[in-house]
Amino acid sequence: MKHSPRKSFAALALAWAGTAAAQPAATELGAMPSAEQFPKVEFVFEERVTLAPATVLGETALGHRQYIPITGGTIAGPKLQGRVIPGGWDFQLRYAGGCGTLSADYFLEASDGAVIHILNESFSCGLGGPNGERSFFRPRFEAPKGPHEWLTRGTFVATLELDRPPADAPPPAEGAPPALGAIRIKVYQIK
Repeated sequence: MKHSPRKSFAALALAWAGTAAAQPAATELGAMPSAEQFPKVEFVFEERVTLAPATVLGETALGHRQYIPITGGTIAGPKLQGRVIPGGWDFQLRYAGGCGTLSADYFLEASDGAVIHILNESFSCGLGGPNGERSFFRPRFEAPKGPHEWLTRGTFVATLELDRPPADAPPPAEGAPPALGAIRIKVYQIK
């Protein structure tokens, strides 16, 4: 028996109309949502990621390119503890106008031994700039099935702070970029 697309759509519309009574009344498009509808964020952990000196490619047709090897680090927080596995990369491209992209690809090891992949990406215009700009990142996780699978399924946002070496540390070599001891990344889950 062949169904007409028109009849199928009509049946679907009637079925939806029957459930619409249980739905709250529609608001005007673009109206401010109620406070209960706003997403909440929950702090889940912080990483202190240690870095090797930057490898600077310099000015390219796209902008100023460099990458920074990730040498390790620690993870602490209410929902995840462990370490940053050495060997990842932080690729950076800075555009002429001061904005830039970052793509950091590396692995974490939870305190129970589970290995978790993280890809942390951002587009930002100034970190701690004159107008107090903050950089936000979009971390995406791939965790093995089991107790850390919530990372794969969740939606996250993160902030970054520079963790410069102490004032008495030796200055970088002539022509080298300023040294960073580490960066601190605070990860929040959107609920």
